[in-house]
Amino acid sequence: MGCRRCPRLVEWRERVAREKIRRFKTQQYWGRPVPAFGKPDASMIIIGLAPAAHGANRTGRMFTGDRSGDWLYDALYRFDFANQPVSTGRDDGLIVEGCMVTAVLRCAPPGNKPLPEEENNCREYLRRELRLFRNKRLVIALGRIAFQAFLKVWQEEEKRPIDPRPEFRHGGEWILPGGLTLMASFHPSQQNTQTGKLTHPMFDAIFRRAREILSGNPV
Repeated sequence: MGCRRCPRLVEWRERVAREKIRRFKTQQYWGRPVPAFGKPDASMIIIGLAPAAHGANRTGRMFTGDRSGDWLYDALYRFDFANQPVSTGRDDGLIVEGCMVTAVLRCAPPGNKPLPEEENNCREYLRRELRLFRNKRLVIALGRIAFQAFLKVWQEEEKRPIDPRPEFRHGGEWILPGGLTLMASFHPSQQNTQTGKLTHPMFDAIFRRAREILSGNPV
């Protein structure tokens, strides 16, 4: 991906890649849009907000090299969606099983706060991925922005209303028209995990339930 639609994001991702931070000073940063991670035949799609400036913007793989990724891949490993609990770089041997990890934005936004027009510009990439993932049965949205972005894409694609419209809440679960299940979780950001807004038991419950759904257990 070589997208340059959003000047603010392009400037930021490239500046971060040049200036770096002290503990990663010797590393070569990715500094480009970050593609989804996983296989196109995935039955579960995980949608986050955006690459972290010194996480995926550095490593070039979604949720890799930062604390959010530590939480996500540890949970995926413990519920048999990944072959290992750590994600440090593109060559660390991590494989995800039956899932695809993607995000609303493909470039790191300053302060982790994308502008509405940047979300709009990037939504087309999420739309294309969701079209390609023909075997999807479950979507997990990490955070309110990912939740709202997915619903917007879904309704634009399906051209049918959801009544009542889902409202974001941690642990929320909805079966959309056509049978796709949508789940919502707080994002495993440091702001949420260090304040206790999101705990390990809360996050585990999301992926335990995901495993039950994909194994065919009744709701």
